[in-house]
Amino acid sequence: MRLAYQYRLRLNKSQISKIEKWLDLLRCQYNYLLADRFSWYEQNRSATNYCPLVCHLPELRNNPDYFSQKKSLPGLKKDRPWYKEIHSQVLQDCVKRVDLAFKRFLKGDCNGNKSGKPRFKSKNRYRSFTFPSLTKDPIKGNILTLPKFGQVKMIYHRQIPDGFKVKTATITRKADGYYATLSIQDDTVPDIIPIDSVINPVGIDMGLKSFLIRSDGTEVPIPQYYRKAQKRLKKVQKSVSRSKKGSNNRKKAVVKLGKAHKKVADTRKDFHFKTAKELLDSHDIVAHEKLNIKGLAKTKMAKSVLDAGWGQFLSILSVKAANAGLLTKAVNPRNTSQNCSNCGKKVPKKLKDRIHSCPHCGYTEDRDVNAAKNILYLAVGRPVSSKADRATEPVGGVGKKPALSR
Repeated sequence: MRLAYQYRLRLNKSQISKIEKWLDLLRCQYNYLLADRFSWYEQNRSATNYCPLVCHLPELRNNPDYFSQKKSLPGLKKDRPWYKEIHSQVLQDCVKRVDLAFKRFLKGDCNGNKSGKPRFKSKNRYRSFTFPSLTKDPIKGNILTLPKFGQVKMIYHRQIPDGFKVKTATITRKADGYYATLSIQDDTVPDIIPIDSVINPVGIDMGLKSFLIRSDGTEVPIPQYYRKAQKRLKKVQKSVSRSKKGSNNRKKAVVKLGKAHKKVADTRKDFHFKTAKELLDSHDIVAHEKLNIKGLAKTKMAKSVLDAGWGQFLSILSVKAANAGLLTKAVNPRNTSQNCSNCGKKVPKKLKDRIHSCPHCGYTEDRDVNAAKNILYLAVGRPVSSKADRATEPVGGVGKKPALSR
């Protein structure tokens, strides 16, 4: 099991200047290595649909991959002695970032999804560096020891759990200060509960009227943190737009704007963690829709969809469930709002129709609750309503619920 704990750092001026120097040097090296990759890519490729009659091939050279670029680091320190100040593994991690960004651009990730063309990093876009390995006991009290950097003071607001070892540390510059993200690992693996042994399952239907509605009828109201903060964000953004570029007033306004946006993101993330904990404390399996959030973010509801943060919530929910030995299951959302959760027949309805009323069996329920019950049935394959109701309603010839049409 691997977790990430984040702590805020309390740094003095010399430590802040040292971090900024490291970030600037790593950014320059990142851009240089990325430019070397692009140079090779442009010189050694040809269009697939045609080939020029006259070819002027440059002097061919080997592909600058991860290992060849990592071998260039000793020469870098020899030619530019100021890079000796940076820990060697931090420099190697910079090479790894270039390799990962370029591979995802050409080949894609493990699922075949390609990323966009990597961009050269400006000063404000390179904000972190990673120590891939630390000493045996890097934390003593509220002091974190970093290789070749020294000791830094942090707000140690929660203890590292027993049995976990600190593997890596990432120093990140954010709008309101500097943070250390510690990756901790425990070799023990929690036993995942079998889906046949679940006792208290629940299905959830994500929405914009309510953040989610459970299959038992309870709902979690949607907070809309961004919409509530829009008036304040607009005022701060106006001060940034009206200030002169390059002036100190503009820099102060940009910092203030970054803090305002970070506050919205932090409150939303805190809400997601608390909602996920409440669900997993009460249920052993949570069924949800497999949403196309990127597609929904291109519609007229984009602002509300992104403000709700469904993707972040479902990611947090799945990780927390796996760490606790519980289950989350994503199901196809097709027709979950149209089908009747009581008899399985399709009952077409428009988006404005908020009540599900089945003409086949007479079942009446809130539209979102009906959808949540269908999601739960697709996930666990068992009826949601009470056994007494099922006994008096022999649907499907043998008293079993028929498969829902998709």
